[in-house]
Amino acid sequence: MPAARGETAHESAHGTPHGTPHGTPHGTAPEGSDRPDPSTPPAGAAPGTRRTPAPGGPPAPAPAPALDEFPLREILGRLPALVVLTYGPEHRVAYVNDAYTAAFGPRPIGIRAADSCPELTELGLHPLMDQVRRSGRPRTVKSRRAASGGSYTVTCLPVDLPDTGTGTGTATDPVTDTGGGSGVLVFAADVTDHAEAAERLRASERRQREMAVTLQRSLLPQELEQPDDLRIAATYQPGSEDTAVGGDWYDVITLGAGRTALVIGDVMGRGVRAAAVMGQLRTAVRAYARLDLPPHEVLQLLDGLAAEIDASQIATCVYAVHDPNEGRLVYSSAGHLPILVRDEDGTVRRAAEPTGPPLGTCGWLHTSGTIALPPGSSAVLYTDGLVERRGEDIDEGVASLERALSGADGSPQVVCDRLLRSQGVTADHDDDVAVLVVQHPFRTGPSAELFHNAALDLLGGTEAAPRARAFASGVMASWRFSPELHDLGVLATSELVANSLQHGTPPMRLRLRRTDRRLIIEVTDGDDHLPRRRRAESEDESGRGISIVATIASSWGCRRTPGGGKAVWCEFALPA
Repeated sequence: MPAARGETAHESAHGTPHGTPHGTPHGTAPEGSDRPDPSTPPAGAAPGTRRTPAPGGPPAPAPAPALDEFPLREILGRLPALVVLTYGPEHRVAYVNDAYTAAFGPRPIGIRAADSCPELTELGLHPLMDQVRRSGRPRTVKSRRAASGGSYTVTCLPVDLPDTGTGTGTATDPVTDTGGGSGVLVFAADVTDHAEAAERLRASERRQREMAVTLQRSLLPQELEQPDDLRIAATYQPGSEDTAVGGDWYDVITLGAGRTALVIGDVMGRGVRAAAVMGQLRTAVRAYARLDLPPHEVLQLLDGLAAEIDASQIATCVYAVHDPNEGRLVYSSAGHLPILVRDEDGTVRRAAEPTGPPLGTCGWLHTSGTIALPPGSSAVLYTDGLVERRGEDIDEGVASLERALSGADGSPQVVCDRLLRSQGVTADHDDDVAVLVVQHPFRTGPSAELFHNAALDLLGGTEAAPRARAFASGVMASWRFSPELHDLGVLATSELVANSLQHGTPPMRLRLRRTDRRLIIEVTDGDDHLPRRRRAESEDESGRGISIVATIASSWGCRRTPGGGKAVWCEFALPA
């Protein structure tokens, strides 16, 4: 027979088989030839017949046994998984394997599973078995815990049982439990170790979250400062337990002379790291605020610090200063959402630009903007968790907040709560939320009598000093201060005016302000050189004015004013 029919070919004189190209291994058909596999049975052969391999070729593989030839009962018995087979609508037990018996003990055959296998009830499998039997589709449930403490992932498979001809069928169940019909094979894998490991992981995550929340709450103000002219409330709402805590924060800082700094920020990221960075930024803001710098200069310093703390962390921040003498907020924003202001008539205004990039970018020159905050108005500072939603533009969230703020009146805390409810913020919210509400109340009646302002332009030369003392004496007498406070106030006014006349330049102005808690004396001039307290030697003829003021007053300070110049001020606490 020719070589192409599978028999051995005679070798040629050159050592290659006849009909085989040079370079082809002996016994291997060339690519693309019609040479069949030696083990393939010839055409017309009986099923199961295999071709006898050619001499010297590989042995023919043994035929694969049929599935029916495997000892399925023995296989199921040796499986480490738990197996129970039930039949009929009452799920009577037909078989349990050795692993099941080892886990729960022996189970009688032919008894309802609900009676003989209480563990199936504990795992909540009976409704699932009913559903599988009716639908004919397998179902799986994961990590169900039994009363014994073990956890199992269970798969229920529909099984068709053969009809033995002994059943007495009905209309609803064609074959009874003694005949054929359908059953359910319950296959349970013990995942106790996996479930316990998952529970330990969840417990660890809960502890880490609790640590982060505790850290963040400890870094937030425990009690907000309450300025004389403002009413302030704040709310911090951490995200749900499924989300790690973020880096939202807020702060209220009393600057002196009736001025107040309002801060809110958000460190992007989650967990203890974000909370730690937030704490460092908040501490830095309080330190920079003590310098009484303009808002944009505070953010400029904070920008460089944020890059040093962690260049990979992105943080946004708004720093605003309220001056009751000006009735407005001067603010600067580093990538944060705009401040909203609600007027007394319900009109809501949004702070316009400027808004710079987030903190840590460096190289950007931040600028300050202003927005009016007259008596009777409220300002709201907030983080993105209040207005940002998946699949929705953040501007739509801000617009929704504006509508909610338009109808929100009451105390600052009431406004905070109403805004949270209006935006759907609950304990299950997926992000942290911080809200700071600031109200500039409109005072009438007796409370208005406790707030007064008086000012005098300091014109001329040395004669301005006695005029300032006389003016301060008359104003404080009309405010009915005690003789001691009256005399101390006049002395402080004299020293501040004398300092300005000696070291400052025109224009000069004296301002007196009384609130329900303090007397504020402030002198402004056109020179931007800030005075400092120093120890005067016995032979010095000057340099004691600021030391005298610092000694007799509750506090004092100085700052540069917009457009050049400075303001030097001191405060006296009023008796309760």
